[in-house]
Amino acid sequence: MTKTNKVGVLIANLGTPDGYDYWSMRRYLNEFLSDKRVIDYPAWKWQPLLQLIILSKRPFSSGKAYESIWNHEAGESPLMTITKAQIAKLKAALTQRYGDDVVVDFCMRYGNPSTSSKVQALQEAGCDRILFFPLYPQHAGATTATANDAFFQAMCAAKPQPQARLVPAYCSDPMYIDALAKSVETAYANMHQRPDILVVSYHGMPKRYIEEGDPYLKDCELTSKLLLERLGWDETEMVTTFQSQFGPEEWLQPYTVEEVARLAKAGKKNIAVIAPAFSADCIETLEEINEEIGDSFKEAGGEVFTYIPCLNDVDAHIAVLAKLVQDNLNGWLE
Repeated sequence: MTKTNKVGVLIANLGTPDGYDYWSMRRYLNEFLSDKRVIDYPAWKWQPLLQLIILSKRPFSSGKAYESIWNHEAGESPLMTITKAQIAKLKAALTQRYGDDVVVDFCMRYGNPSTSSKVQALQEAGCDRILFFPLYPQHAGATTATANDAFFQAMCAAKPQPQARLVPAYCSDPMYIDALAKSVETAYANMHQRPDILVVSYHGMPKRYIEEGDPYLKDCELTSKLLLERLGWDETEMVTTFQSQFGPEEWLQPYTVEEVARLAKAGKKNIAVIAPAFSADCIETLEEINEEIGDSFKEAGGEVFTYIPCLNDVDAHIAVLAKLVQDNLNGWLE
């Protein structure tokens, strides 16, 4: 291959603020909460509420949450730190197979580095084909689809326009399910006492979005079903829940924060929680699950709360990502 016909692999995750100060948080939240895929209310109704009320207060509370998990040494959020580690390992795996023919990079849907800047960088590196990989196992409009939207918008502005492919959701991929199961088995093997139940917590979504055709719930249920089968457990040993609800609408239930309290009151004093919808630990896992949801469990009488980390940059996860990339490069590279 020459310098002008390389293949770019662009990994996309949700995003992160540049800092936890008020203005960094406000910029990030404004971009995130202004996305019509995330909040689909009419702009005339939503934007005044967002700009005048929500963005006047929420950057302070969100900033404190980010500060509590911030990687102060690196000056970045854990999501950024973990994503960089994932990309370094994925790049090494793909270089071993394809040499210099593949250029691997990452972008964030919200915040930096932006999707458009990375599409441009890949083109400048000689990529005339780009494989775009949203790092969400379960497809949702508010995650996978909006990441694809940003990629398509960047492609519209590209001159010349490279060929493009998308990696689809992989909620039932056997290697992904196996990696999840191994993370649970490893965590359980290191515990003094086996948890009474495993709470499988997914990011929530307004129930209305599902009724309008979003496949997210079906994908989550499939992941849970296959994980249970792979572990070889009885149905009573696992429960699927949803976290991070926001606003006045009814969201997918049961809500994780309420369910863990119910479990504690029902006598389940030792529980573990895993979050399969997240490919890297972030504010929703490190702060919301490990702190807020853990507190809810203990305040209701629970005793032992264990959060099982995301797959992050463990070798089994990198193998999953490398396989998905290789499968989707068929015909472009041998």
